[in-house]
Amino acid sequence: MCSATGADRVGFRRAGWRPRGRALACARFGGAPLARDDLIQATGAVEKILGGGRYQISLDSGQTVTAQLSGRMRRFRIRVIPGDRVQVGLSPYDPSHGFITFRLREGEGPVEE
Repeated sequence: MCSATGADRVGFRRAGWRPRGRALACARFGGAPLARDDLIQATGAVEKILGGGRYQISLDSGQTVTAQLSGRMRRFRIRVIPGDRVQVGLSPYDPSHGFITFRLREGEGPVEE
């Protein structure tokens, strides 16, 4: 039962129907898809740009992760180059992948929300 998509409504499941989009996330994880608040926040520096809009980031803890730009950063065309300090939201399911949620300015610490 996933209340976020209404997948539990009568008549919603019909012959040939399969979960797509949000309903697929509900079917896989047994609940609503991850919200932005569910991500683990970390800070690091961009090491290099990988193909397909992905970046290799070394975190302050010494761990290296692969991350991509979040939707708002792509929408507002915020540029990220090697050497930039960024804030990364890591997935609790796979902490080696994440989203770049904020590019820090020179001398700025992590953003507290």
